[in-house]
Amino acid sequence: MSANKSITERIFQAIGFELLAILICTPLLAWIMGKPLLDMGVVTLVLAALALAWNVVFNGFFDRELKRFAIAHTPWVRVVHALLFEGGLVALGVPLIAWWLSISLWQAFLMDIGVLLFFLPYTYIYHWTYDVVRERFIFQSV
Repeated sequence: MSANKSITERIFQAIGFELLAILICTPLLAWIMGKPLLDMGVVTLVLAALALAWNVVFNGFFDRELKRFAIAHTPWVRVVHALLFEGGLVALGVPLIAWWLSISLWQAFLMDIGVLLFFLPYTYIYHWTYDVVRERFIFQSV
C-alpha cells in the first residue's frame, strides 16, 4: 500500500478518525462516568482536537520512517503504530484529563487506560480500513 498522502488527505483521515471516535465515545463515557452527555461531549471534543493534531503529526512521521527504511505495512507494523500513537496520546492527554475533571494524575491515567483499551483496536481497525478503501479508490481511479 502506498504511504504517499498529501497533508490534505492526512487531515481528512484524521478528522474521520476523530469524528467516528466522538460518536462512539461520548455517549459511552457519559454512561460509564454518570456525567451529562453535554459535559462528556465537551471533554471528548477537547481531547479529540488534541488527538487530531497528534494524528496528523504522528502519522506523517510514522509513514515517512516506513518509507525511509522500506518497511511494509504488515500487521505487526500496524500494532507498533497503534501502540506508539496511543502511548503519545496518553502522555499528552492525561494531564489535560486530570485538570479538566479535577482528579489526580493517577486517577486520570487509570481512566485513560480504559479509553486506551477501546482506542488500541479502534486505531488499528480504522487505519487499516482507511488504507484498504484508499487503495481500492486509487486503483479504480487509474
